[in-house]
Amino acid sequence: MREETAGEQEAEWLRRWKAWNEFLESKTNTGFMQSSWWADFRVASGWGHFGVVLRDGEVIVGGAVVMAYSFAPDKCFYYIPEGPVLPESESSAERVFQKTMEFIEEKRKKGQQVVSHLRIEPRWERVPSFVRGFQETDEWFEPRDTICIDLNPSESAILAQMKPKGRYNIGVARRYDVSVVEDVSPQGIEDFLNIYEETVARQNLEAKDPSFFHTLIPTLSALERGSLFFAEYQGMRLATALVVYFGRRATYFYGASLAAHRSVMAPYLLHFEIMRKAKALGYQWYDLCGVAPQSEPNHRWTNISVFKRKLGGQELRPVPTLDYIYDPAAYEDYRNDIEDT
Repeated sequence: MREETAGEQEAEWLRRWKAWNEFLESKTNTGFMQSSWWADFRVASGWGHFGVVLRDGEVIVGGAVVMAYSFAPDKCFYYIPEGPVLPESESSAERVFQKTMEFIEEKRKKGQQVVSHLRIEPRWERVPSFVRGFQETDEWFEPRDTICIDLNPSESAILAQMKPKGRYNIGVARRYDVSVVEDVSPQGIEDFLNIYEETVARQNLEAKDPSFFHTLIPTLSALERGSLFFAEYQGMRLATALVVYFGRRATYFYGASLAAHRSVMAPYLLHFEIMRKAKALGYQWYDLCGVAPQSEPNHRWTNISVFKRKLGGQELRPVPTLDYIYDPAAYEDYRNDIEDT
C-alpha cells in the first residue's frame, strides 16, 4: 500500500477544514471563532488547537474546534469559543455533545500537560439538560451580552427601528458631509491603530497589542472575511470599525473614535453604512459584539453600550461562560494566575 505524500496529507487536511468551515456557515448558533482560519490566527498569540468533527455518514453533524493554552510549563486549559456546535434536534444534540466530550477526554489523557479545565462559551439561549458537570463562571473571554440588528428589512425599516436619537445623529452626520470609506492598506491599518490607541487611553481600557491587528486585518482581507471602515470629516478620519464576515452575520469586532469633532456624529453614520454594505453582501445580521448588561450600570462598557443601543436591534444574552473542571488543584493555579495578571 502506497503511503500518502506530505503534499497529499496537506491537501486532505485542507479539504477537511474547508468542509468544517462550510458546515459552520450553515449554522446560526455559532460563529467565526469556530473556524479553522481563526484557530490558525490564534496560534500567533500562543494558542494551540485541535478539532473534533462528528459525521453521520459523510455529513458533518457537529463538533468543535478546541483551543489549548498553557498557563504554566506543565499545565494548560481547553477552550471552545462559540461552541461546541450541536444539531438542532435535542436527541441528536445530546449524542454529538457526549461524543465531543469523550474525544476531548481521550485527548486530555494522552497529553503531556495537566489540563485544568475545559471552558465553553456557546451561543446557546439555555443550557441543555444533558450538559452536566459544568459550573458557571463570571470570567469570560468573549462578550456574553450582545445586540444583533436584523438586516433583512429595507434600509428605511432598519433606520426606523433605531432609537430616535440614533436616527437623528445619522442625519446630523450627513448634514456635515461625513463620508465612509474602506481601507485595509498598510496606511489604513496605521490609521485604525492611531484611533484605537487614543480611544483605549481616553477610556482607560485594556488595549490589544498592535501585532494582533497587524496580523488579523491582512488575514481577514486576504480571505475576504472582513474589512476596515472609516468615517471621515474634512479629510480627517474620526471613527473606525473592524468588521468580520462569517455565515449569516457581519460582526463589529473592534472599533474606536477620536475625541475631536464629536458634534458631527461620525460613528453613527459609520455603522449605518456598514449595515448597508453588509446587507448588500447578503448578510442577515449585524452583530455589535458586546454590550454591558442592563443590570450593571457601572459596567466598564456602559458608555459604548449607550451608543450601541441607539442603533436598535435585538438584545441577546446567551448562557454564561461554563467551566468543566478536570483537576481542581490545577484549576486553582489557573485562577491564581489570572488574578496575578
